Formats: sequence, C-alpha cells, structure tokens
Amino acid sequence: MLGLTGYLLVSAILFSVGMFGALARRNVLGILIGIELMFNAANINFVAFNRYLHPGQPWGQGFALFIIALAAAEAVVGLALVLAIHRNFKTVLSENLTMLKG
Repeated sequence: MLGLTGYLLVSAILFSVGMFGALARRNVLGILIGIELMFNAANINFVAFNRYLHPGQPWGQGFALFIIALAAAEAVVGLALVLAIHRNFKTVLSENLTMLKG
C-alpha cells in the first residue's frame, strides 16, 4: 500500500511531465494536454492529503471535483480557441501565432 510520500511522488512526476509538455510542445493541443496533466497532479495531492491528514472529511474530494470542473471548462475554451486559430491561420503551432504581439 502506498503511503502519503508515494502519492506525492507520483503527483510530482505527473506534474513534471505536464510542465515539460506545456513548455516543450510546439502544438497548442500538446500544451493543453500538459496543463491537464498538471491539474490531475494537483487533484492527486488534494485527495492524498485529505486521506492521510483529515480522514473522513470531504474537503479534498470537494476540491478535486472543483478542479475537474475547472479543467473541463479550460478544455472547452482551449479547444474553441484552437479551432478559431486553425480557421484563421491554418496552423496550430504556437510559434506561428505572432499576430497577437503588440
């Protein structure tokens, strides 16, 4: 059985993979997937801390559900932006999106 440190280690690895994906990808969809991985790492942290520090209390799961709803809204807005960018610029590479610069 994993202890709190095991869950925190898994969460740190997941967050690191998400951070690398968000910073290293050129594709906007890859960046959104990296952000989703970071949200899931935060969910693991909330649930693990709730389980081991305050067992029986629903606060960690409540925060996790809130983050899941936030991630769903972020995915909807992000995918709508990707569709709009693809329609206008015919690309989804973030390096080609220099039109928004001042």
